[in-house]
Parts: sequence; structure tokens; C-alpha cells
Amino acid sequence: MNTSFRDEIENLYLKLIDAWNKRQAQGMAEQFAEQGVQIGFDGSKVIGQEEILSHLEPIFEQYPTAPFVTKVKDIRPLGTDAAILHAIAGMIPPGKTDIEPTVNAHQTLVAVKKDGDWRVELFQNTPAQFHGRPELVEEMTDELRQLLR
Repeated sequence: MNTSFRDEIENLYLKLIDAWNKRQAQGMAEQFAEQGVQIGFDGSKVIGQEEILSHLEPIFEQYPTAPFVTKVKDIRPLGTDAAILHAIAGMIPPGKTDIEPTVNAHQTLVAVKKDGDWRVELFQNTPAQFHGRPELVEEMTDELRQLLR
């Protein structure tokens, strides 16, 4: 995979995360394809830019959302105009300075290039609780904490 391909996919992901961290519902929704799907940490599923926007606006208006700390783990092409990105994510709750391990997540993004632009077809934020394996939660948290230094 060439560097620019990887950079383009990572840039799309970082724009999505940056919009979340800045609490910009419009900025997040704009990264999605027309029928792009977002599956949230709580399992909520919204489809398309309009639905994503109307889902996110009240969240940002009513709740002090925590910013993400993320690390891209893998980007894999699915042909020339599609790719899948896997990242790990932690969150720093408002008023805190450290990652809250109970909300660590695996993030998966499927990107498709249409008319020269990369868009999100699927973004899924899955809890990473590793039930019965607390050492894996600790390992992920430590990996993300290194990004805070």
C-alpha cells in the first residue's frame, strides 16, 4: 500500500475524531458517505449524513462529551477505492487528566473513494472491556496513555 493511500485514509479518520473532540456534529456528519453508517458505543445505529447530524447534535448540546485519544493500528486496502482502518481509543472524561479504562474502544472505519473524495461508509465504536481479562484492558490503557506524554 502506498504512503499517500494510507495517509488519505488516516486523514479521513483523524478529521472524524477531531470533529468529535471539538464537539462539531456537522463536521462529523460531513465525513460520511450519503448512506454511511455510524454505530455508537451504546449500539445505536444511524444511517446517512442527516440522521448522523440529528443524532449527534443533541448529544453535544446536552452532554459534556469526553475527547478521544486514538491510535491507528492498521489500515488495509480493499481494492483501489476502499479501505478498512482499525484503531484503539480511550477517553478522558471532562475535568479529568487521565484515560478512563471502562470506556476504551476498538474503532473500525470503512472508507470508500467516490468522485475523488474519501468518505466513511461505516464507523463503529465497540467497547473493549475484554471480560475476564483485565490485563488486556490495562495493556490497551497503557498503550493509549503513552500518547498523552
